[in-house]
Amino acid sequence: MHIANPIYDVVFKYMLEDNRVAKLFLSAIIGEDIMELDFSAQEHTVDVKPTENKERAPLTVCHFDFSAKIKTEAGLKTVIIELQKAKFLSDLMRFRRYLGVHYQNSDNIYGDKQDKARQIYCIYFLDYGMDLPPRPVLKVNYKVEDAYTGDEFPASGEFVSGLHHRSWIVQIRQLKRHRRNDLEKLLSVFDQSNVTSMQHILDVDDESFPEKYREIMRRLRKAMEDPKKRKEMEIEDDIIRELQDKERVIEDKAQTIIEMGKTIADKNKTIADNAKTLADNAKTIADMEKKIAELTKKNNLTIEK
Repeated sequence: MHIANPIYDVVFKYMLEDNRVAKLFLSAIIGEDIMELDFSAQEHTVDVKPTENKERAPLTVCHFDFSAKIKTEAGLKTVIIELQKAKFLSDLMRFRRYLGVHYQNSDNIYGDKQDKARQIYCIYFLDYGMDLPPRPVLKVNYKVEDAYTGDEFPASGEFVSGLHHRSWIVQIRQLKRHRRNDLEKLLSVFDQSNVTSMQHILDVDDESFPEKYREIMRRLRKAMEDPKKRKEMEIEDDIIRELQDKERVIEDKAQTIIEMGKTIADKNKTIADNAKTLADNAKTIADMEKKIAELTKKNNLTIEK
């Protein structure tokens, strides 16, 4: 089956704008049942210099925010789900800044008599190599333990959940190697080894796709059939190329600075070595002059006798 490539932000956002699809997708990642979901996409538009024969195109970086009611044994709990997708390593600092905004946001509290912080879930989709274990999905969770004995306790309570967050990291480049469970089969829609001759389209095996997630597949197929979405993917290609070119220029300049720094360091070392040599020579000369003076004095004493 051919579907739109969700590696593109415009397709990713389109997929998540369908509330039922978003609940299915996010529930699968966090492993909990989401009963209600409110979606808010935070967008920032940056003008990118137009390429040849192209109009100026806006770069939209989307942060996906959700308020979710999750079914638990004790009842319903409301959490904030922050989902971000990155193509560049430089986005790491953006993740940190944006997480800080959530912790400071007064809307992310509940309680009638006393303010209580909502728990924050973070989901990251990474499309570049990182110093992480080579697995498609990683779960990062806090734990509470006795610092002396190492005894572990349930990580519950307002203090822990209000000041710590759980994270799920999806490494898109690791997806093609694994299909071990329903989640990895679901995330196969991001596997870029399935790309067709057109970068915007993936050819996926719908027969091996879990039946309960077929609605996600239908949503992505609908995006593929939308001419407007196809055009937006082309614009995104132009933007990404611009950003990649700029990152390469920055990397080249950084490498040049590093090499210049090394050259300067080498020159400084040479100067220091030369200065030491001069100092050693000066000491040698001083020692010789001292010996000459001593010999001269001794000879003069001998002559006088």
